Amino acid sequence: MAREATGAHPFYSLHRHGMLRVGTCTPIATVGDPAANAAATIELAKHGGQAGADLLVFPELNVTSYAIDDLHLQDALIDATEAGLANIVAASAKLKPVLLVGAALRRNGRLYNCAVAIARGRVLGVIPKQYLPNYREYYEKRWFAPGLGLTGLSIDVAGQNAPFGTDLIFAASDLPDFVFHAEICEDFWAPTPPSTIAALAGALVLCNLSASNITIGKSRERQMLCESQSARTVSAYLYSAAGPGESTTDLAWDGQGMIYEFGTSLAQSGRFDLATEIIVADIDLERLRLERMRFPTFNDAAANAGHPETRFRRITFTHQPDFADIGLQRSIRRFPFVPDAPAMLEEDCYEAFNIQVEGLRKRVAATGAKTLVIGVSGGLDSTHALIVAAKAMDRLERPRSDILAFTMPGFATSDETRANAWALMKALGVTGDEIDIRPAARQMLADMGHPFADGEPQYDVTFENVQAGLRTDYLFRLANQRGGFVIGTGDLSEMALGWCTYGVGDQMSHYAVNTGVPKTLIQYLIRWTVESGQFDAATGEVLTAILGTEISPELVPADADGKIQSTQDRIGPYELHDFFLHYVVRQGLRPSKIAFLAWHAWHDAQAGHWPVGFPHEARNCYDLATIAKWLEIFLDRFFRTSQFKRSAIPNGPKVSPAGALSPRGDWRAPSDGTARPWIDELKSGLPEEASP
Repeated sequence: MAREATGAHPFYSLHRHGMLRVGTCTPIATVGDPAANAAATIELAKHGGQAGADLLVFPELNVTSYAIDDLHLQDALIDATEAGLANIVAASAKLKPVLLVGAALRRNGRLYNCAVAIARGRVLGVIPKQYLPNYREYYEKRWFAPGLGLTGLSIDVAGQNAPFGTDLIFAASDLPDFVFHAEICEDFWAPTPPSTIAALAGALVLCNLSASNITIGKSRERQMLCESQSARTVSAYLYSAAGPGESTTDLAWDGQGMIYEFGTSLAQSGRFDLATEIIVADIDLERLRLERMRFPTFNDAAANAGHPETRFRRITFTHQPDFADIGLQRSIRRFPFVPDAPAMLEEDCYEAFNIQVEGLRKRVAATGAKTLVIGVSGGLDSTHALIVAAKAMDRLERPRSDILAFTMPGFATSDETRANAWALMKALGVTGDEIDIRPAARQMLADMGHPFADGEPQYDVTFENVQAGLRTDYLFRLANQRGGFVIGTGDLSEMALGWCTYGVGDQMSHYAVNTGVPKTLIQYLIRWTVESGQFDAATGEVLTAILGTEISPELVPADADGKIQSTQDRIGPYELHDFFLHYVVRQGLRPSKIAFLAWHAWHDAQAGHWPVGFPHEARNCYDLATIAKWLEIFLDRFFRTSQFKRSAIPNGPKVSPAGALSPRGDWRAPSDGTARPWIDELKSGLPEEASP
């Protein structure tokens, strides 16, 4: 959704958030007619400009035509190519996008297959193709000279003298991180593509002008190369192949266009279409830069390659972004930890569950524990930890009765959750028991002189933590008594928010199986165990019932209206907090940008995709003010109040590539830090009406 550009706050501009709109173009070629091809290029460039594109990539030799064989060496055609290119350069003066077009150009008595970078009437530079295919159906060395080793040179083209060579990367002076490089078709198939060295020199956007003909299976090969190259070089990769209109004397063309970012497909063109086509997507340059910063292997590779940045010429240009709101051409997952695609969700759940089971299995085997001790509340987290424990004991070929599960009702435990806890323990065949903590809690509160002991309804943090602490205390002493160790049930989301009782409380255990799993994924893991038949039908029925339970710590009695204590009413929706957590820990983005992404993901419940099976009645939406409110709370809790709890968390398996919060793993931070820089940045970047 886009707003009117006039008067729109910069917050709504993708350029404000380090993003760029890019496109690949598939014009209809006219064989050996540079004038017609140039006109088609200009027309597509205009459409790309109207779509808000910043950079457009055309196919290899799109001005000249590719499959014209010995016509490449006819001066009349070369003259026409240079004239057509001059027309494109002149037309670009009134266009917003930077253009990468393909043309065969003469220099010093040789003909080169070139990519020409053009911006606002200026030829930024000309890059010759380095690797010329001369095998099977290819004969490029018959016509073209290779660009290998050509650096520091210039060329006269379109009435201008422009840089020429394989040592060029291009950078916008007024849009940080807009740094791109071009390679041509076969360059991409080389064992060491030129784009790899360009990425090590600082290019974040890698472009390929291609005339790759189509054969069976070649489309998959191109996709594999784009995916792997964008992942390996931590970049965006744009690929545009020749399409309809090229000569089919002995070859055919499908016009495949692709945009990848860090191994993820953002856009794919149609193939074999008998029409011109532009695909556009918004790439996140800031994210790529931050990823490289936290990926020392990338920087070591640059050093090992002799610091390519010292050998490349960085050609600067003024891009002149207007910072208008042009919407967002990019899919933003509402649940970063939960894939939208059913097949990927199935695979992720399989891996996550087995990571947890294997982690616990190894710990039991290593310790020689006689029993596992766990508190079961009837809520999602303890339910999931218990089924992980059951599966671990199955793999160890030990009886589930060696799991000692305790339900420990307190002052606010509901009949529903208590019944669910017992039903689950019986269905799984574990050794179940119940310890009523209320007498001990009353005694402790009385010993402390707490008003509740005198009948006053004072439900403060002391009242809550006395219950949480007693439960953990009982579990540890039971483990001492019965030769076992305590399984933690707290999840990644609770660790991020510090929503746990420190020390003698649910923050502590002997092994925390859930600490790498966010709240929004746990419900899918439980559902997956049911649907994939990990347990019998009776257990599946209990698990399904538990999935519908309100998330509550059940430490404070229901109010006069019968409303129970709700975690999400107090600290905010976990679906938003998990969104914030992903972008803070995994990507390190600025809070105002996280708010921008969250707004695009969550402000319209009808837009975008939802994970398979997500209930319609639970499909929430949030306006920007609400997002900002909960984001500020997240930032304060994450950066200021909760790190000391994470600094002392027990062992537990990392599950998500987005990260874990163990100080021995992904996240190290001071326990006495402040949230001020993050909160200040959030407030300064938001429109006034949305400021928290």
